Amino acid sequence: MVWAVTLPFDRNGRVLHLYSCFWAQLYFYVNPLWHLKVDGREHLPWRGPAVLVSNHESLGDILVLFGLYRPFKWVSKASNFKLPLIGWNMRLNRYVPLVRGDKTSIMKMMADCEYWLSRGVPILMFPEGTRSEDGVVKPFKDGAFALALKQRCPIIPVVLTGTARTLPKHGLVLETTARCHVQVMPPVDPSGFTDVASLREHVRNLIVSEKARIEALTPGA
Repeated sequence: MVWAVTLPFDRNGRVLHLYSCFWAQLYFYVNPLWHLKVDGREHLPWRGPAVLVSNHESLGDILVLFGLYRPFKWVSKASNFKLPLIGWNMRLNRYVPLVRGDKTSIMKMMADCEYWLSRGVPILMFPEGTRSEDGVVKPFKDGAFALALKQRCPIIPVVLTGTARTLPKHGLVLETTARCHVQVMPPVDPSGFTDVASLREHVRNLIVSEKARIEALTPGA
């Protein structure tokens, strides 16, 4: 219903996405044992291209990152688009599907991301490519950083802690308690980097360092 009502004046789907943010956040609103803290939201644009990159610890990351309450398009594995209700929502929001390891799908994903960035809509990617099983940030893939360099738009690092306690990789049940923290870091201007690798490693180092700092201040995170 939201999609049908807003489509004529909201071609980029910002309203539907923000409604989806509220829908996802209901898990936190109705569960007194799940807590979410978001810092640095002021670094996120309401309009204008940007590539958001986040570490990835669990399926709960999706619920947590909707708590950013800013417009963006998810890049998500294609199988998620086939799920009842959630998949329908993803299709209506025109999020970007990806089949990992499929070159044709990767090329289509990059083209779709370039389209949204050219329209001033940020995208959000997990550059690790898959969830970490032990909380250690895995090596980053190139896609997000190649997009930022090509489109000349900022990279915004996002650090997640505590989300592995919601639904760990290969976990079958939701954890009873969780204290999740999202730290949005200042944008990184890609113009100061000459190649994808240097930009990629710089951003990964920022995320790793900030994650370690937060976890040191929050025992058990």
